[in-house]
Amino acid sequence: MIKKKILLADGNGIARDWGKTDLDRKAYHLLIVSTGVEAYETAVFERPDLIVMSVQLPELTGDDCCRRLKAHPELRNIPVVLVACGAEVDELERCRRSGCEDLLFQPVDWRLLAEICRKYLDIRPGVSPRVSVQMTVRYGSGSDRKQLSDFSINVSTGGLFIETDAPLPVDTPLSLEFSLPGHPTPVCCQGRVAWLNAPGHRQNPRLPSGMGVQFVELSLEDMRLVRAFTHQELEGSQGPNRS
Repeated sequence: MIKKKILLADGNGIARDWGKTDLDRKAYHLLIVSTGVEAYETAVFERPDLIVMSVQLPELTGDDCCRRLKAHPELRNIPVVLVACGAEVDELERCRRSGCEDLLFQPVDWRLLAEICRKYLDIRPGVSPRVSVQMTVRYGSGSDRKQLSDFSINVSTGGLFIETDAPLPVDTPLSLEFSLPGHPTPVCCQGRVAWLNAPGHRQNPRLPSGMGVQFVELSLEDMRLVRAFTHQELEGSQGPNRS
């Protein structure tokens, strides 16, 4: 399979947290540059399938680089996503005039950025390995942030399933806190209800009543912790390697 190319021109630390997009890394190759001139020259040489570019870049601003790309007969059809601070009206107007296909604002909404990348690259969401684990999950939603506590059935780097007879509506934002077995430091993050296994109407009959929760804001440290735990559990379930 030929990997799609994403060119990231980073002026705001986007590359450092790129893993929060939770895109399937097997489906694309990420090219990272740090200036507008490098972005233009790399686009000419590499012909990426998508360009994500900070507006605030040295040597050549992101919007100026985008205008040059759109004026190039062989590069004009490459989708460009500009990332702006959003604090200055003039900056927003420059982005709109640049011809970019999409515009994001700092701080980056990683879920939205992932959806934009999938849209332009036609990348399907990756399936994260999921392992069975029972642990207490404390979660809250709404202005009163009422804390609820139920047990998880499984977990992956993309989310977890919470067993409950009173699941919340799909797209409900949640604050989450849970401790993985063997790891005393709790994972604290934001999430959203992605799907329901409601009583009397179960999408997955193999699971009890409850709700599937997607992680929305999971720090890189916590993501590594969850990933290491799931890989350890998967390796343990396979037993010793017999040759």
